[in-house]
Amino acid sequence: LNRFPPGESVSVSTPPVFQFDNSYARTMEGMAVAWRPAQVPAPRLLRLNRALAEELGLDPDALASEAGLAVLSGNVVPEGAQPIAQAYAGHQFGGFSPQLGDGRALLLGEVIDTLGQRRDIAFKGSGRTPFSRGGDGKAAVGPVLREYLISEAMHALGIPTTRTLAAVATGEAVYRERPLPGALLTRVAASHIRVGTFQFFAARQDTERLTRLADHVIARHDPSLADHEDRYLALLRAVCERQAVLLARWMGVGFIHGVMNTDNMTVSGETIDYGPCAFMEAFDPDTVFSSIDTRGRYAYGKQPSIAQWNLTRLAEALLPLIDTDEDRAAERAMAVLQAFPDRFSHHWLAGMRGKLGLPATGDDEADRDLANDFLALMQRHAVDFTLGFRRLSSVLRGQPEPLQALFGAEADGLADWLARWQARLGAAPLAEVARGMDSVNPIYIPRNHLVEHALEAATESDNLAPFEALLGVITRPYDERANDALFAQPASAEESAGYRTFCGT
Repeated sequence: LNRFPPGESVSVSTPPVFQFDNSYARTMEGMAVAWRPAQVPAPRLLRLNRALAEELGLDPDALASEAGLAVLSGNVVPEGAQPIAQAYAGHQFGGFSPQLGDGRALLLGEVIDTLGQRRDIAFKGSGRTPFSRGGDGKAAVGPVLREYLISEAMHALGIPTTRTLAAVATGEAVYRERPLPGALLTRVAASHIRVGTFQFFAARQDTERLTRLADHVIARHDPSLADHEDRYLALLRAVCERQAVLLARWMGVGFIHGVMNTDNMTVSGETIDYGPCAFMEAFDPDTVFSSIDTRGRYAYGKQPSIAQWNLTRLAEALLPLIDTDEDRAAERAMAVLQAFPDRFSHHWLAGMRGKLGLPATGDDEADRDLANDFLALMQRHAVDFTLGFRRLSSVLRGQPEPLQALFGAEADGLADWLARWQARLGAAPLAEVARGMDSVNPIYIPRNHLVEHALEAATESDNLAPFEALLGVITRPYDERANDALFAQPASAEESAGYRTFCGT
């Protein structure tokens, strides 16, 4: 990669609030471009994630100060930072693009958090880079606050995810279909290395950099594999396992990513890039919300198979490292990939057993049938996915009415299924089982109509009150509260009809 000259920066003395140790910029030369964030005219802090700041070993008060805002807006690059735009390729809706890269993002640097874990600190919406492909590199308030809401909700649900440290209004307009208020997101991740990062160097047959990248990932995410005889095959297996866990957890809460391109799949196993994502309400495996997914490639029910497809692209990139004999490398990689459906099924069943209050062991096929039959009942009666599982615990408390109300008076098959379920529970202490179910079946998710209301208020009226209220509820998803009953209700038929999400670029 050519090195592009950095942009202008403002020389301002700022407190050293970050202790950077930038392993990617230091060791991955030729895999990124040194760059600086664009200056913004009137930065204003919309939201600081103070708890995450403390987890990162940062001072929240310093970040919220004028000097901290200068850093979070990109107007000042803090001491020790090495901002870079990372290179990567990717399959987008099945078509390969050999060069994508950080078109509106910058990796500011890496810190070691209070648990000793290495975390990336990155900007999103920080202006053009050499990878912008004609875009303006900016972001609007709506998409920035969407990522804040959904990523923090996912974290509260226990799902591996990138997180949001801060959202900052930039004081300038960005132009999409119409002018919108601009904003900048500070994202935190275990790393920003994607399947597409490997594809970038594999497409160029750059085995030397491909090897360095794989060794870097092993050192960062799988250090126990460093001395493994087949460490690159073992790396593929580890990434597949992380993705099997991640996809099972997505499916367990009705989450639809919306744009599962290979450049949006991390090797760390974290959810990344909350563009046209949404949570399903009425259960239907064919549910699609993304406006750009016109053929349903990334529908809810297709996500596990798409994950395997993406992992196959990673395996293709790693073939030269797995074995010098191409046929043997392909055979060995294929064995790992063919195990993915069983690994996903294993984690999915574990999740469903928790949601149904079943013992962790038993007849796998019988339990899988029990779970699938409940899903089929919900689909037949258009039952809300989140409430359908949540209201099951009421049955164990002798209050079947909340569940029956979801299915309606003519709930064909529900009584028979409940009898099978309760027979499977056997003599288990029902109150204890119900409490356990409520600890894994959320009552609050980022319901689409509430998200849209919050984003519209912030965008059109600079009113963050709906955003703050929704954030406060969805980051405590399991504890049902009478005062928050409206946040648990699905959208009306009018609100949900034809609902679509957009990527925000």
